[in-house]
Amino acid sequence: MRSYSDIARSLTQSLRLKQPPVAVCLADHLPEGVEPWAGQSPAGCRFWQEAQTRVFATRAPDHRFCSIGLYTHNLDMSLEARTDLADALQVFADLTYVREQDVAAIPVLADKPAYVIYGPLAEIPVAPDVVLLFVQASQTLILSEASQQMEGGMPPAMGRPACAIIPQARNTGRSALSLGCCGARAYLDVLTDDVALYAVPAASVGAFADRLEALSGANSLLTKFHQIRRRDIESGKAPTVKDSLGALQA
Repeated sequence: MRSYSDIARSLTQSLRLKQPPVAVCLADHLPEGVEPWAGQSPAGCRFWQEAQTRVFATRAPDHRFCSIGLYTHNLDMSLEARTDLADALQVFADLTYVREQDVAAIPVLADKPAYVIYGPLAEIPVAPDVVLLFVQASQTLILSEASQQMEGGMPPAMGRPACAIIPQARNTGRSALSLGCCGARAYLDVLTDDVALYAVPAASVGAFADRLEALSGANSLLTKFHQIRRRDIESGKAPTVKDSLGALQA
C-alpha cells in the first residue's frame, strides 16, 4: 500500500494543486500523539484551511459556532447549538435559500464521531475517511474523468452547505464535487471565486492517484494535439488526425 505522503505528492503533482490535500478522519477516540484543537473557529469548514499546515483533533464543542456543520457531521449538539440551528434554518427558509423540503436532502454523516481529526494528507498519522482537495476547473475535469472511470458515473455537483461534501463522500463511498457556499467562501481565505472542493473517499484515494497520473499525462498530450490542430486549421491547412499526430511527435 502506498503511503499517504506518497499519495499526497502524486495528487499534488498530477493536478498541480496550489493547496495540499487535506485528510478528514472520523474517530471514536483521540489517537495518541494528536493534539486537540485549541482556540475558536468561526465555522467547521475553517478547519480545512487550518489543516493544511498541521494535524489536530476537534470535538463537538470546537464546532459550536457552526450549527450547520454540527448537523452535517452528526456531532453532539448543545441546547444553544440546536437553537442556533433552528434560527438559521428559519432565516434560510424566509429567504427561500433552504426551504423546509430541502433540509431532508442535505447529507448527514451516518456515523456519530466523537472526534473529527484534520491534517495534511502527507502528515496524517491515522487512517483518514475522506481526502479533500481545493481545485480549479481544469483540475476538476481530470478528477471527474477519474471518477467516471472508477465509479461508473459522474460525481454529484453539490452546493450549500459546503460541509455536506464530507458526509456525502463518507456515506456513499464515492467522490463528490462541491461548489462551496457563501458561508464557506466567507470563512476560508483559500476558497476563492475560482476554487471548488473535491472529496475522495480515503479507501480509494490511492487508486484515484494512480488514475490521475495517467489522465493528467493524457490531458497534457491531447491539449498539445488540439493546439496544433487549431493553429494549422486557422492558418488555412486541412490536416488529418495523422497529420496532427505527426506534428505532435515532431
